[in-house]
Amino acid sequence: MSQGQGLRLISYQSRPNVSHPFLLTAHTLQPSRSWNHFSFKTPGMPKPFHLHLQLPLPLPSHNSRQPQTGTQDDGIPIDDVKVIAKFKTRYNYIRVLQVSRRADHPFAGSRLLLLDSPGNIHSISFLFKSLTNTYFDVFATLPPILPPGAVGILGFGAGSTARLMLELYPDLIIHGWELDPSVVAVGREYFGLEKLEKQYPNRLFISIGNGLKASIRNGFAGILVDLFSKGSLIPELQEPSTWHKLRKSLRKGGRIMVNVGGSCVEAEDEGRNGKMVMEETLKAMHRVFGDKLFVLNLGNRKDDDSSLALTGELAVPDRDAWKKALPRSLKGYVDMWAPYQG
Repeated sequence: MSQGQGLRLISYQSRPNVSHPFLLTAHTLQPSRSWNHFSFKTPGMPKPFHLHLQLPLPLPSHNSRQPQTGTQDDGIPIDDVKVIAKFKTRYNYIRVLQVSRRADHPFAGSRLLLLDSPGNIHSISFLFKSLTNTYFDVFATLPPILPPGAVGILGFGAGSTARLMLELYPDLIIHGWELDPSVVAVGREYFGLEKLEKQYPNRLFISIGNGLKASIRNGFAGILVDLFSKGSLIPELQEPSTWHKLRKSLRKGGRIMVNVGGSCVEAEDEGRNGKMVMEETLKAMHRVFGDKLFVLNLGNRKDDDSSLALTGELAVPDRDAWKKALPRSLKGYVDMWAPYQG
């Protein structure tokens, strides 16, 4: 139910290695403007397999032992990408990709979870580092500005955000909701989620179901919303009533951080324009939260925007305290938040 948006360019002939009984046919992965977004289309004749990736964040890469010469404009040779699972469920078209550690690219050594026909990246995992240089890292900055209490992740995926937050905040408790049980199963098999659950049995709780119905006793200290379906933010997020309900599920002083997508998002329905849906979502949030709404834009160009939204007060002293509570690798995101200008 949730998804993210990224990849850059691959253009090589390949026969990907698939450990799944479903037939893998020749596809062309068309370049999109998204920063963690794929777009698969089957051509009439076999063509090279293309992969598109853009890294949006203007911050430098962190936790990298070796300097990388590759940039977001460089391609990943298809020989360095392996499809290790591919199947459809009631809700998603699930694919798991492994990028070789040899690849001269910021995503070298990563494992990617794609969902839906457009091929949106839902989760990212690296073997030797926790940070992803994607919006999952921004999500992980939320706990220091929350009151004591549990955080809810609506649209849990394979656990990219949860893994990082559990490592950064030793006392944090996370309740995750994911609509598709197969997504959680894939997370356990391919993304180390089962190990994470065993490592933090009293701090990580995952429920299968509609995230908009999530609730816990005494309310959430914070909520992360990453709810997409068929390549688009779910329609409920464009309704003020949804945000009224989510606000009521917070305890006093609680906040909500949301992946609101943007023009980078490609939906199955062409009528669900990513930028338009983002703007409608922000307007709905503004009707509920008023001037206590901030936006962080991750796009590098006007036609390549991808944004997050944050609720609550955010004065200068709050930002200073927030930065002090974060590791150096995440401090830069704090100053990127700007008041919503509807």
